[in-house]
Amino acid sequence: MPIPDSPDLQSINYQLDNDRIAKHPLPERDSSKLLVYRNGQVEDSVFRSIIDFLPTRSSLVFNNTRVIPARLFFQKETGAQIEIFLLKPVLPSTVISIVMEERKQVVWECMIGNFKKWKEDTILKRKLEADGKAVEIRAKIIDRQTGRIAFHWDNADYSFAEVVELAGVVPLPPYLNREAEPEDKPRYQTVYSEHEGAVAAPTAGLHFTDKILEKLKGNGI
Repeated sequence: MPIPDSPDLQSINYQLDNDRIAKHPLPERDSSKLLVYRNGQVEDSVFRSIIDFLPTRSSLVFNNTRVIPARLFFQKETGAQIEIFLLKPVLPSTVISIVMEERKQVVWECMIGNFKKWKEDTILKRKLEADGKAVEIRAKIIDRQTGRIAFHWDNADYSFAEVVELAGVVPLPPYLNREAEPEDKPRYQTVYSEHEGAVAAPTAGLHFTDKILEKLKGNGI
């Protein structure tokens, strides 16, 4: 089979105006638009009607990972703010579920904002408190080239998942051009999410509701 020529990316490039981007989700998840293509025809619908377009006894595969608030902010004594974006765990395991239950120290590969102002010998610190329990989390550079950062905290009552929940901010897509808000924590999760560890939501599933899932099951899906 011949290898096709590389596509001309410019031919599919287009300008998406900022005012055409929805900045916040609709009040009801399943009220979002649904674009349907079948039998060579394109039609507009709403997501709650997806049951009408799926054949009986189809199979759907879901990603049930929960999004963690993967943006961590630290402030140096000089006042400079350092943003650490968790990408993937390295130690004590590369399995996210294991790392999130760790209660002493973990190492992650990260993207770092303002990295030039963070020297190797500087340990960033941040104090947190919840339900009367205090914890201090520290961040140290392990490998600047790979962005490997070690995190250590001084209270074993907290798992890393709990530390991140206290310290982190929801990693909204950058094209939204806004800061995370309290409502984003529940809405940037799917209703079937269970296991902590994703640093971005599986967005194709954000529009499912418990009611739709029950209808799918009732239709043999």
